[in-house]
Amino acid sequence: MPEGDTVWHSAHRLHAALAARVLTRSDLRVPRFATADLTGRTVLEVAPRGKHFLARIEGGLTLHSHLRMEGSWRIFAPGQRWTGGPDHQIRAILGNSEHTAVGYRLPVLELIRTADESGVVGHLGPDLLGPDWDPQEAVRRLTSDPSRPLGEALLDQRNLAGIGNVYKAELCFLARATPWLPVGELPDEVPLRLVSTAHRLLEANKHRPDRRTTTARATGAALNTPGQERLYVYGRERRPCPRCGNRIRRAEPQGQQDRVSYWCPSCQTGPPPPD
Repeated sequence: MPEGDTVWHSAHRLHAALAARVLTRSDLRVPRFATADLTGRTVLEVAPRGKHFLARIEGGLTLHSHLRMEGSWRIFAPGQRWTGGPDHQIRAILGNSEHTAVGYRLPVLELIRTADESGVVGHLGPDLLGPDWDPQEAVRRLTSDPSRPLGEALLDQRNLAGIGNVYKAELCFLARATPWLPVGELPDEVPLRLVSTAHRLLEANKHRPDRRTTTARATGAALNTPGQERLYVYGRERRPCPRCGNRIRRAEPQGQQDRVSYWCPSCQTGPPPPD
């Protein structure tokens, strides 16, 4: 699933292609909105909210979409071949005289009144890349259930909006805690440092094509080479931990809501995954 930095980047590309231009083509290929015609209306802006896209359109309308695991928005110039997938996977087409935005495999696509946006994004916590970012409120929400596992709390968009599975793994590593450590067992100073680090990392990566969480100051020979790793633990199972050198492990999902987890069993404190 795309993380908040990827959604921010995609939303700003859509904004650059569509905003302040009149739609000359509109095709929403979902049954509920198949007859909706937005041609002749001006796109006012395309704004990200956590992992959500809000395309605000003249006349008080918003086209709300979410990519989840496999969706994408692609932008094409006139005459350019569309390459996002087969035609039957297209869910939305928005075009003007200069660009065409095509939404592939969008699991969430709905046309709502702009005044009703709170109904689809009002439950979200502070947006790590939004104007409402509030680290104190993010800490309050993150720690509201002391018994909740840290990884689960980080992924809950009601706590802070924009963290996905990659950042979950990386933030747990930086906090020296396993994803299964109850939030209430974190040292007092860690939650604020954790959400501040999350904000810094997403800000740093929102313009990068290749996400990076490591720095040149990272310890361990594995990260101080010309082929420096971009991530500390995510996707690096069986490879050496950049902090202690022991093997990074991978835990498979335990339930429908679980995600795969990566962690170092030596330098991350807390319980291992459930059997």
